[in-house]
Amino acid sequence: MTAPDQPFVTLKLATSLDGCIALEDGQSKWITGPEARAEVHRLRASHDGLLTGVGTVLADDPQMTVRTGSRSLIHQPWRIVLDTHLRIPREAAILKGRRTWIFHGPEAAACSLKAHCTPVCLDREGHVDLIEVLSVLKARGLASIMIEAGARLAGAALKSGCVNQIEWFRAPTIIGADGSACVAALGLETLQQAPTFRRIRLRECGDDLWETYQRG
Repeated sequence: MTAPDQPFVTLKLATSLDGCIALEDGQSKWITGPEARAEVHRLRASHDGLLTGVGTVLADDPQMTVRTGSRSLIHQPWRIVLDTHLRIPREAAILKGRRTWIFHGPEAAACSLKAHCTPVCLDREGHVDLIEVLSVLKARGLASIMIEAGARLAGAALKSGCVNQIEWFRAPTIIGADGSACVAALGLETLQQAPTFRRIRLRECGDDLWETYQRG
């Protein structure tokens, strides 16, 4: 169930078969194939907003746009960045155009990015409070959000219980201990505390697998 004051939240993951998103040195581009990437663009177009963290922006400089099909028919969702200390560069690709919001801590100075910025409270760890952000987005009319981010934000979303659905693309590649996990530590003390989802769909997507999970 989605909380009444929050949008429906999808977490998108693209990993190796063993759940890694990159080598430890950060090499990650195109871990999945072209068919999976095309499906991700269609998933983006079906959501009202795409949410990521400033770490992903600094590492990859993503556009976070829909780039498939007829331009006249493409729905471009809002792009949302969580950036506690406003580290995002003014020239970041995600800031091009008007459909971008940056959520930051109350002490950060908005400066030249003021048009994009919204201050929110911090959580117990001193980061932008994800649940508060989701409430603000729902109040602004966004009914569905897809998270495309690194391990820390993915972990925070799962830990908070806000994720309703997971769209997981797995490449037929094993990275092992040389890789970085797709989800950061959740602080679990028992297996019973682990977030639980049920798989509702499994498809081949080119050479990759595409799994869809809903919260149990």
